[in-house]
Amino acid sequence: MKFRLFSILSLIAGSLAFVSCIDEEATDATILANDKAAILAYVDTTTIVNVKEFHDEASGIRIIWQLEAQPDTISEFYSTDTVTVNYTGKFLTNQVFETTVESVAKANGIYNQNKNYEPVQFILGGVIAGFQFGISQMETGEKATVFIPSRYAYGRNGQGNIGANTPLIFELELVKVNPGPRN
Repeated sequence: MKFRLFSILSLIAGSLAFVSCIDEEATDATILANDKAAILAYVDTTTIVNVKEFHDEASGIRIIWQLEAQPDTISEFYSTDTVTVNYTGKFLTNQVFETTVESVAKANGIYNQNKNYEPVQFILGGVIAGFQFGISQMETGEKATVFIPSRYAYGRNGQGNIGANTPLIFELELVKVNPGPRN
């Protein structure tokens, strides 16, 4: 009888311990909903030049174009394409954490004299999902601001000075696209 009672109490204690470990505030759906709300609040309270806008309700990714270009010959992007981009990465507090623009780096106190401030070139598939999606919606010569929920940025882990579950803003200028292999 004592063994049976001990087993039942252990099972109840273990169940309570397991249930208490599930933090409702930390569920993926809750984090995404919080990110969407924070991005919407930012967009609603900030003046951004807007010539065109795109919003994917499911992902929460929002793109606002400041400069729209004529469509170029690339109608579809591939993860193997190499893109050349100027960008500025910011938090929803407007704190800049990275940029390819020297004047922006200087104005925000992140200037590094050992860094070359010029457009960067990279394979599109090698960046965070939200950045990749934003670029894939643009044409060469366009400038847009992309709002990215944390799920499509650095997620629960964060990276460097970007904390876990942090939605991001990227101001992008698509300078050039070099098509990669098409398989």
